[in-house]
Amino acid sequence: MLLFSVTWGSVSGWWTPVCLLLGLLYAWLMYRQPVNLSNTFRYVLAGARALVVFLIALLLVSPLVKSVSYKPEKPLILIAQDNSESIKLFPTPGIKKVSPPIGGGDLEGAGTGANALSKLKTLLGDGYELHEFHFNHDLADGLTNKFDGRQTDISAALHQLNDRFVNQNIGAVVLATDGLYNQGADPQYEARNFKANIYTIALGDTIPKRDLLIGNINYNKTAFLGNDFEIEVLAEAYQSKGENMRLNVTEDGKPVHTENIPVSSDAFKKVVTIKLNADKKGIRKFNISISPIKNELSVQNNEETIYLEVLDIKQKILLLYDGPHPDISVIRQAIESNKNYEVKTGLVTDLATTKLSDYSLAILYQLSGNSFGILKDLIKSKTPLWYMAGAQTDLPGLNYQEKLIKISAGQQEMQEVFAQPITAFTLFNLTDSTWKKISMFPPLLAPFGNYGTSATNGVLLRQKIGSVQTTYPLLAFGDDNGKRIGILTGEGLWRWQLSEFESYGNHHAVEELFSQAVQYLTANANSKRFRVYPAKNVFDEGENVLINAELYNDALEPVNTPDVKIELKNTAGKSFNFLFTKNGPDYQLNAGALPVGEYTYNAGTILGNHAYTATGQLTVKPLNLELRQSAANHQLLRTIAKESGGEMLQPTEINRLADLIKKNENIKTLVYEDKHYSDIIDVKWVFVLILALLSAEWFFRKREGEI
Repeated sequence: MLLFSVTWGSVSGWWTPVCLLLGLLYAWLMYRQPVNLSNTFRYVLAGARALVVFLIALLLVSPLVKSVSYKPEKPLILIAQDNSESIKLFPTPGIKKVSPPIGGGDLEGAGTGANALSKLKTLLGDGYELHEFHFNHDLADGLTNKFDGRQTDISAALHQLNDRFVNQNIGAVVLATDGLYNQGADPQYEARNFKANIYTIALGDTIPKRDLLIGNINYNKTAFLGNDFEIEVLAEAYQSKGENMRLNVTEDGKPVHTENIPVSSDAFKKVVTIKLNADKKGIRKFNISISPIKNELSVQNNEETIYLEVLDIKQKILLLYDGPHPDISVIRQAIESNKNYEVKTGLVTDLATTKLSDYSLAILYQLSGNSFGILKDLIKSKTPLWYMAGAQTDLPGLNYQEKLIKISAGQQEMQEVFAQPITAFTLFNLTDSTWKKISMFPPLLAPFGNYGTSATNGVLLRQKIGSVQTTYPLLAFGDDNGKRIGILTGEGLWRWQLSEFESYGNHHAVEELFSQAVQYLTANANSKRFRVYPAKNVFDEGENVLINAELYNDALEPVNTPDVKIELKNTAGKSFNFLFTKNGPDYQLNAGALPVGEYTYNAGTILGNHAYTATGQLTVKPLNLELRQSAANHQLLRTIAKESGGEMLQPTEINRLADLIKKNENIKTLVYEDKHYSDIIDVKWVFVLILALLSAEWFFRKREGEI
């Protein structure tokens, strides 16, 4: 609906009678004398002339014309249907099998209620606007009957819905799912961003199925030759109380560990620590599996494959300082607990007698301004560096020499800071017990001031001041033009060592922290001329296989002038040949999604008169995330619905859902008022009216002989 009115804005409305008086005066002057017209005809023409003059005068005054339009917007009903495999594998009990819509499949048999969902529009009538979607790891238009999604991200689906219909009249969201997700964040947080009611349709079966599975594997991707290393396996069992789980580990097909685990409950979980020895160098493949039991739901989730690189390198570490400090001894002991490292300590002033090329890493402890000048050649070299700051550190010099962390401090004041572990850190792994211990350690002393960092994904520990968790980095790692850098912004490591020994009788957490940090910092100290390595050794089914390659000349400078070819071959003997793409100074290959299986690769190139080759292996494993959980999580759906003011319903209650939506007073059509102001001179019909009146007046005067 559209309405018009005149408003005066900054012009006084008293001009209206003035314009009208002007029109009447002009008409009176023109038609005051008797003419050869009848009085009625003369009065009509005078009125037309008065109206024309009034309108022309009004155009000169130029008031505003206000147009008001009213646009109704129906409430949106957004339907999001879970398309993941778990809906089909673990159907809703009590749903009868019926013939599905065109497209095949067994909608109701899978317990999806999809047929009823598609009828919701008919049940609601024309007063609502429905939009239908399905999702697994992403959101797509329309309902479906395939249920072939290998991953489920409910949070992402809700986020995409909210983004797509932002600032629109969302009346309700209908979320049909079993509540199981294996990707993304907890959907409860994303659901709170909706200002509409969420009605959940509870699909799936809440009764757990009999199943054994490997829930997770935690391990370090590298180990040193001759060292022991640990693999932590989360073994899970459901509805299998009284059974024995047989855990098997093979290394390159050879059995290296077997263990029987008694299942003591129907919802059983146990972290099994497997200790092995790295007795062969190179890339080692380990298969971890659980032997199937009778009537098990699925055996696809009973096996996982991991790869471990065993290095045959004993590396020397240089620890330099300006003066004695109890932390020096702690650092040395922690690093040398790994027999593959040898630490030499010394004063900066004694550097002249040290051959720097013998060392894979230099640790610079609380350097003064003079020391930075002495060490300028070391700092500019390709040797990885680990800076450690404290009360004696020259902070301006530290800020100048490294770009990873900037500390803005006035006077050299210190404050106590606790370590706040960042579990999203991915540059290297620490065991859960070490994470926990570090969070309980006493505080270190850090310079008082403001901190900034460019290591967005490289912060391992942040500072916690009292009970306040800050974003200030305490321990961070990064890369500076190909050289790995570490920075610790606090002193007092001796407190950590004493505290751990007092509480646990050992120094395992401190030792593991330093061993893993040193291993990361020295990992790129590799003079191999041609390297080919996958982005990871185990890819999920459907995931693009990414492989990197590096080629170095005689000066160990990266080059990418020659072509690099690679052949991947699976166990069935099928080969896949590719040519690498040149990417900056290196090479990169996106081989796309390869079939499930074990692959070996052989890459080659020619630089000058030398031919280089590199070999390796990788695995593309079946994606079985949907098999890891069989019991539907209806409690999650109930919570989401309750917090939003909605309700959880069964698939058979779609008719009641339509009634709930109709009776919900918050779900209603909104009418938006749109006001638009324009100058009256811009209104075209006014000119048409003036022209019509003048033409009509001229015509009738002409006909009567008055012209």
